[in-house]
Amino acid sequence: MKKEKTMKYSSSSSSSASSSYYFYFFKERCLNKGRLPPFFVSFLLLTVIFILFILYSTTPLTPISNQALSRNLRLPVIKPPPNLPRKGKPRIFHPPLQGYDDGISKCDLSKGHWIPDLRGSLYTNSSCTTIPNSKNCFHHGRSDRDFLNWRWKPDQCNLPRFDPKAFLDFVKGKTLGFVGDSVARNHMESLLCLLSKVETPKDEYKDSEDRKRIWYFPKHDFTLMILWSRYLVSAEERMVNGSLSGNFNLHLHKIDEEWSKDLPLLDYVIISAAHWFFRPIFVHNSTGIVGCVYCNTPNVKDYGVGFTLKLAFRSALNHINNCKTCKVRVTLVRTFSPAHFEDGAWNTGGRCNRTSPLGESEINLGTTEWELRSMQMEEIEKANIKGAKVGRRFGALDITRAMLMRPDGHPNEFWGNKWMKGYNDCVHWCLPGPVDVWNDFMMAVLRREASFVS
Repeated sequence: MKKEKTMKYSSSSSSSASSSYYFYFFKERCLNKGRLPPFFVSFLLLTVIFILFILYSTTPLTPISNQALSRNLRLPVIKPPPNLPRKGKPRIFHPPLQGYDDGISKCDLSKGHWIPDLRGSLYTNSSCTTIPNSKNCFHHGRSDRDFLNWRWKPDQCNLPRFDPKAFLDFVKGKTLGFVGDSVARNHMESLLCLLSKVETPKDEYKDSEDRKRIWYFPKHDFTLMILWSRYLVSAEERMVNGSLSGNFNLHLHKIDEEWSKDLPLLDYVIISAAHWFFRPIFVHNSTGIVGCVYCNTPNVKDYGVGFTLKLAFRSALNHINNCKTCKVRVTLVRTFSPAHFEDGAWNTGGRCNRTSPLGESEINLGTTEWELRSMQMEEIEKANIKGAKVGRRFGALDITRAMLMRPDGHPNEFWGNKWMKGYNDCVHWCLPGPVDVWNDFMMAVLRREASFVS
């Protein structure tokens, strides 16, 4: 009987029989001799595992081919980062700016809100000696100061404050020009005050009408220019009975030479225009008058402010793209800067005497200001498509939404209005004031756009 019991563990496979024999042998030993020492328990388990591996593995000792090894150990392809060109001219990398991480390069700076910042302005009307009289609101009696204690906070990121030292290092050896009207100059004057905290510039040039100015920063070999232009394209005021009429002829097929003649000198351009388009205008192309704005002339189509502004920007940005003798690589369009006349227009008693910002829910994005901003953004996109073929970049200083919330930032009555007594200035901006944030925008956007071009 004992023999038959043992034979029940036999198998046609020799290896299976052997494993069954050893398992049965150790089992009987444990039963016959009592408790098995720990060493033999471990040995038993390892033996069983090894035998089962041999029995149930199809080809346990088959060598792995080189082809299979290569297939199983294939490594991922490592691609070069997008900013590193594979061939051709090496990319020129601009020095990094403190506080500007990758997050801000993908951030929509235009969407946000104003938050309290008790640090105030980086300069005062005493420390900056280049503030023009008409923007020196404190000098002319403005007493409230809370409008200085706010900073713009984009919803998606933090916008660093303007760093004049880092900016001068960034533009070292370059020339930056502002092109536009008196609001463009307002922006340049803000930048000049901020940069003067690091280096006092030399006043290099002023024309007879004080419309073209050149400032030079010798320690950084940096030149700052303002080039006056009402409409960006060629324009002249109409004469009626030998007197200026306040109506203008606008030639969309011709660029204003007052700025275009100096374009070859510029590395960076900050271009803007808008407020002069709210006057009666006759629009010309190469064939003659094709439309107007506020003209009420029979058989002449009224294009409206927006369409005319759009065509003027298209002409200006096309000229920059087509300029063969120009070295400019980055052009930034500063979007429309809103006025804030309340209780009337500029010539009917309108004023702007608020002392704090508006909230997001208090502004209207269905206004003409927002329409003009949107048209400017469309032209920037078109210019970038063409610019990509010639190594030029176009970006937006999209400040319209932020400045719609700042009716408190204008001079109002505090602008030393010698020639226009009783009129309030709700178009330009006090220095220091909310306009300084335009340079926060400019520093971030200029760095971003410059990284795309060599």
